[in-house]
Amino acid sequence: MQVYRDGGATLDQLMAFAITEDHARQEQVYESLSYNRDPSFIRRELTEANVPARDRRAIFIGAEAYTEAGGNIIRDLFTEDRGGYFEDAALLDRLVMEELERRAFRIRGDEAWRWWEAHIDFPHAHGLRRIYQHPVELSAEDEAAYAAAQEEYDRLSSEYEGADELPDDVDERCGELEAEIERIDALRHAYDPDDIARGGIFVVLDHDGSVRIERGFIRPEDETPDAADASDGETVIDGVHINGDGEVIDDGEDGASASDTEDDDTEDEGKALSDILIRDLTAHRTLGLRLALGEQPDMALIAVAHALAVQTFYHAGDAHCLDIRPNSAHLASHADGIEDTAGAKVLADRHAGWAADMPRDVADLWAFIAGFDHTSVMALFAHCASLTVNAVKLPWERKPRAHATADRLATALALDMTEHWMPTVRTYLGRVTKALILAAVREAVSDEAADRIAGMKKQPMAEAAEQLLAGTGWLPPLMRTAPVADASGGSVENIDATEGSEGFPEAAE
Repeated sequence: MQVYRDGGATLDQLMAFAITEDHARQEQVYESLSYNRDPSFIRRELTEANVPARDRRAIFIGAEAYTEAGGNIIRDLFTEDRGGYFEDAALLDRLVMEELERRAFRIRGDEAWRWWEAHIDFPHAHGLRRIYQHPVELSAEDEAAYAAAQEEYDRLSSEYEGADELPDDVDERCGELEAEIERIDALRHAYDPDDIARGGIFVVLDHDGSVRIERGFIRPEDETPDAADASDGETVIDGVHINGDGEVIDDGEDGASASDTEDDDTEDEGKALSDILIRDLTAHRTLGLRLALGEQPDMALIAVAHALAVQTFYHAGDAHCLDIRPNSAHLASHADGIEDTAGAKVLADRHAGWAADMPRDVADLWAFIAGFDHTSVMALFAHCASLTVNAVKLPWERKPRAHATADRLATALALDMTEHWMPTVRTYLGRVTKALILAAVREAVSDEAADRIAGMKKQPMAEAAEQLLAGTGWLPPLMRTAPVADASGGSVENIDATEGSEGFPEAAE
């Protein structure tokens, strides 16, 4: 305050220091200030070790429980701080972990899982195999209760179909019936008791401050003997025997001629056909299958969907006969936090929904898919295919045609990235130059808005731009989808000028 009286600080700067009552901290920040004395910078320096009240940890624990545990909340006297800042981050983390562990222990006890782990962030690199629920038959009592609840709900819906507003008792009853229907519906899928006895759960804090429970993870030491045998056993590829460690133990080349081998094999009692003859016959059969499958598109769709589903939902790469290998790039290694976004949760839920419907034994998968109607086959096919999309641009890769195809795919899908992403300080504005920040504001808002923030330092400019761009639907050029008319006439070199056109003269032409 004396510095302010002496003219060494503005009123806005003085107000920024009032966010904390810690005089030692105030003096420490004041002495560390250089050219940047913007009030927003001062507030950020004073609260850098604190947790804002809108943080998921603060939402989960709540201000009351935090203060009861001895924590202090600091509040800005002069600006809207949305609940202030939780001063003791270590205390907050401890309270979060204690509550997550309590819930995890209770869930593990109620559901009889072998183990549980609690984490603030989901451990995406856990490396464990995951199993899902499978369809189960309802008991006769549950079937009867479901039918009765559904019948009463339908009757009430028909009776009050034209009413502007339901009577309170009817509205309450409909709510009860909906809850009962949902409860019984949930019983149609369940984990195998043996899987529960071997598996575990992760209990983590979700992005919105709620508890997220991920079930059905199997540790390597808890795998069944059959699974261990399958992973340690031999594999035969074109007559070459390979053990579980990938070492060749028999390459099939013993110096004998094909005819000698065939003669020797046929002399063995109890063996009807030699290995050479079996390979010969099955090669011809493979040719016949290729010819026939190429003439039946509907069956080809089922076959490809089966091959993709086998490798997507089962650890059984040898359970299909199409040499198709779906590969799903791990996006978390390219974009930090992407697996905890709302979009990633939607994809994970879609995958879990399909996994829950898969038959328990992979041997039953063909009949399961073949029994689908065309719409269901296409939906499964689309989900499995979607997991193989890779449009990530890496600095050491030169894949202009692949990226051009990704652009055309986005156009064909009418992809709108504003539904999945928005420019914030963390996602974009804090990671680009001031010139790009101003260009974004000029394009999305106005020249006047850009001029108003042009004199700010980088961090305050990024924060102001985040507020200005909110709700405008602005996207960086790299994330925009070209209209159909533009995409149909474009060429590879027009898609991304940074890629160049080396190696494919037909595109340049």
